[in-house]
Amino acid sequence: MGGDRGPAAVVAGISRSASKNPDIAFILHGPEAELDRLVKKRKLSDRVTIVDAQNVVHMDDKPSQALRKGEGTSMWSAIESVRNGDASVAVSCGNTGALMLLSTVRLRKLPGVKRPAIAVLWPSTNPSGSNVMLDVGADIKADENDLLQYALMGASYARNGFDIHRPRIGLLNVGTEEFKGRTELKTASDLISQNADDANFEYVGFVEGNDIPSNKVDVIVTDGFTGNIALKSAEGTAKLIRGFLREAFNHSILSRLATLLAYTSLRRLSNRIDPRRVNGGVFLGLNGTVVKSHGSADATSIAAAVKLALQLTQSDFNQKLAARVASITPPDQDQ
Repeated sequence: MGGDRGPAAVVAGISRSASKNPDIAFILHGPEAELDRLVKKRKLSDRVTIVDAQNVVHMDDKPSQALRKGEGTSMWSAIESVRNGDASVAVSCGNTGALMLLSTVRLRKLPGVKRPAIAVLWPSTNPSGSNVMLDVGADIKADENDLLQYALMGASYARNGFDIHRPRIGLLNVGTEEFKGRTELKTASDLISQNADDANFEYVGFVEGNDIPSNKVDVIVTDGFTGNIALKSAEGTAKLIRGFLREAFNHSILSRLATLLAYTSLRRLSNRIDPRRVNGGVFLGLNGTVVKSHGSADATSIAAAVKLALQLTQSDFNQKLAARVASITPPDQDQ
């Protein structure tokens, strides 16, 4: 209920998912009368269970406010459905900070995890079409042990979510040289390198911002402050490029004709750089799977987030992630 486009976009998105995945079922949380009308309009009544939740966590609510008034909101109810085992995964396009706090409080962190992380898919030149990047905003702080855990969780995500047997991990820095970067980055680099063989991943060392969409790595590890700025910058750049292309091809009659001739290629390019089609940040490090959709998500974005949620559920991702985190406890940190 807390997304920018309201519940109509959510129901439209799950309608798309339902048409492609006949075995998936949905639990919708929010005001029953409003949701029931939208579900019936899409003819989804046989696929959807509605849980009445009259209150909403708004985008401008502080996480602490959401926690205090959370019970009775659609966000709280959705997380509870995972906690109680009624749902395999929760998907929300609501307030990110509130969703992370409520998820952490209600689902609890996995043993050994100090800071959960948000992992997103980044369009890349890899055969899979995307790279994994974390953290992108769960916590702006991250020391060397946190970055090691991000590497472990990111490798598990790439392996179990996308069938990459031995993921390549890169640590984001201002340069690839060993002497560059903050002290905690250099220490984290040593820790990640030392644990690479035991955790079955390849550590490629430091990577720079221009390596994020490359085929040099499968997983990029960074702190939430840097990751969030990089993510928002990329989304803004993608919108800028789409706007420039639209302006250029509408400039004259000849350019419009060129657009018609190149329509198929332009559509392929548009889909490739469309952030809606890789929508969904996964909360890693919790006793339950939560997928954070973009706040302005439309039907295409919602369907993409549900597809990701389904992939993670089918691979028993969270159980495998818990086992991986438990297998290696960073120094000076209690299990």
